[in-house]
Amino acid sequence: MPREAELSLNERAFVLEALKEDIRLDGRSLDAFRDVEIAFGDEYGTADVKMGKTRALARISASIATPNPDRKFDGIFTITTELSPMAAPNFEIGRQTDAEAHLSLLLDRSIRRSSALSTESLCLVAGSKVWSLVCTVHILDHDGDLLSAACIAAIAALSHFRIPDTSIHGGELTVYSSQERNPVPLALLHWPFCVSFAVFEGGEKVIVDAALQEEQCSEGEVVVTANKSGEICAISKQGGMPTDALVLLGCLDTAVEKVRVLDEIVRKALDLDATQRDVGGLMAELRADNAR
Repeated sequence: MPREAELSLNERAFVLEALKEDIRLDGRSLDAFRDVEIAFGDEYGTADVKMGKTRALARISASIATPNPDRKFDGIFTITTELSPMAAPNFEIGRQTDAEAHLSLLLDRSIRRSSALSTESLCLVAGSKVWSLVCTVHILDHDGDLLSAACIAAIAALSHFRIPDTSIHGGELTVYSSQERNPVPLALLHWPFCVSFAVFEGGEKVIVDAALQEEQCSEGEVVVTANKSGEICAISKQGGMPTDALVLLGCLDTAVEKVRVLDEIVRKALDLDATQRDVGGLMAELRADNAR
């Protein structure tokens, strides 16, 4: 199994000495995110997110399935991840690494288990037919903080996705195409985002959105999932290094602040995409009788 390329002793010492002076390799402050860029595909439900050199692509697919016997009124929502050698040489196709399992677990805990999506809204015929929704996150490039990029991509794709409209007459289910009826957005109850903190200096110093070299030098990781309302959805701590309670409380405050910024970035990207897709609105502006 290929191994991740490790930093040399000189590279590690350089990164750690810089952090002691509150200097990061890319010039960011300790609590700064890299620039986030979001692009949507031609089809609804595809979101491409870039955070510096880290890149994640999320795609939503839907099909009609039979509900779980113990959840007859709920649809099915699944999140999967794919880490290919294109992102990093230590990732392999067909073999799940610890990093992939960890990423899938945290995404599932942050989005599905926080009830970001109303699964009841996916029910078509109770106990018989429901929508089965699958969110697949592909990691295209790995330069640190995969979780934050993957979470942004997943939330953006879910918000962008449109599900076919349906109706029931005489017990018969009819699914309409996009030409017959406009598809409808998903019922998202809130938008959770993950903010990752790399821990240094025995748990006394943390940095936001660590790049790959910083991750390799870190002593541990703290992940906070929250929404713009300030609700903490999940907290995860990796690594054996103890973290001071006051430092952890500072991480919570910083995470809520960053989540509100990420929420605004996603909303602006969605509004821009909606404007570009609104051909009728553009044609209305070009009409001769439009006020100028």
